[in-house]
Amino acid sequence: MRGSTPSWVLLILVTLLFRREVSAKIEGNPANEIMTVINSNRTSIKLPKLHDNAGLGCMALQYITECSANCTSNNTVTCRPPEIDITEVYAANCGVELPTVDTVPNHLITCSWNYLSPEEAFSKIYTSDKKAGSVFHSKENVEAGVGFNKAGRHGPYFWCILFSSGKGNSTFVLEGGKGIEQKSGCFSGGGLTCNSGFQGLVLEFLFVMAMIFSTTSLLLLV
Repeated sequence: MRGSTPSWVLLILVTLLFRREVSAKIEGNPANEIMTVINSNRTSIKLPKLHDNAGLGCMALQYITECSANCTSNNTVTCRPPEIDITEVYAANCGVELPTVDTVPNHLITCSWNYLSPEEAFSKIYTSDKKAGSVFHSKENVEAGVGFNKAGRHGPYFWCILFSSGKGNSTFVLEGGKGIEQKSGCFSGGGLTCNSGFQGLVLEFLFVMAMIFSTTSLLLLV
């Protein structure tokens, strides 16, 4: 019918709007933003800020990678990797300089099938883990790092925080200041934006475009 919008044009518009809406949710670096929320919470009760350590943040992202298939329908993480993996495996996978590896006495992790803002994610961690309050407010913790990632195109979102009593810039130092590049997600302590979920969205967009092209070609041949 003349004047009506072709269905394939509508499909393109819907796909672009969907991609824009979802990607906007994870624009920037949510891991850095959660560190800001953590430190605001600490300073509100007269505690010093935690040093935002990129090495710990990358290791937190590695922790998420190991637990990416372990988020229940009620948004609970069931994964508990061996504690030794944090310093011996995750540090190596991130390119943390071996002499700077210290202990990681505390960690917190949560997941959600819906995206949460940094404030919402902090609140969920705080209320869902009984030890979270004491960990966030511990005077022994000097530094922390946050990891954020999404498990595949349709998987849940994960947030993980590692804490240490290390000495600021002298512990968990990434080789060359950047360490080993991570394939997805993001971590605090650096200026990189988060690529979590974007690869899946791009592939989904390209798939839809290919379907549109194929359908249009068939219609032209009829």
